[in-house]
Amino acid sequence: MFDFSVITNNIGLLWDGLLMTLYFTAITILAGLAIGLVIGLIQLSTFRPLVLLGQIYVEFFRNIPLLVTLLWVYYAFPIFAGVNVTKFWAGFIGLSCYVGSFYAEILRAGVQSVDPGQTDAATAIGMSYGQRMRRIILPQAFRKMIPPLAGQSIIQMKNTTLLSMITVPDLLYQASYISSFTYRPMEVYTAVGVIFLIILVPLTFLSRKLEKSGAATK
Repeated sequence: MFDFSVITNNIGLLWDGLLMTLYFTAITILAGLAIGLVIGLIQLSTFRPLVLLGQIYVEFFRNIPLLVTLLWVYYAFPIFAGVNVTKFWAGFIGLSCYVGSFYAEILRAGVQSVDPGQTDAATAIGMSYGQRMRRIILPQAFRKMIPPLAGQSIIQMKNTTLLSMITVPDLLYQASYISSFTYRPMEVYTAVGVIFLIILVPLTFLSRKLEKSGAATK
């Protein structure tokens, strides 16, 4: 029989875990966007070594499982670099670098989807590369990038559940802790699933709406 008291008696721990999950979601999305912008622009460069560097970054982080990246940064990187990495920094670095690789591809594809004639026209009137990107290309590309960026950001929140593997006290970690002394995993993990549904279902509908509106403006 489902025992709701397990949830109500430990709501504080679940709340703390949710705040940690939302915190990591927000900061890694922001950091990932910054990384994605830099790597995406590098891939659009005409300097071949830079393009290759950007492609290596993207393929490296997109093809290594996120859990492996988190564990490597937390356990292996300190051994190789001789620098102590806390679990919070390991989580931040691993999640940010991972999502940044996806954002980079979204940005690259968005910029390349803009009519080349726009670039030619901007060049013809004497705009520099930075001016073309800032005033002409990126504003048009950003409208097309909003739906995939929103979708990837939703996935990023789900990815934060892997932080529990390096003992960051996120929502899943707190759920595991509660289950360890209440012996009621069914109630606890059901509550975690419901929490994610309450947050992510509206965001998913919003993402689909943005995708439809973006398709309508093409």
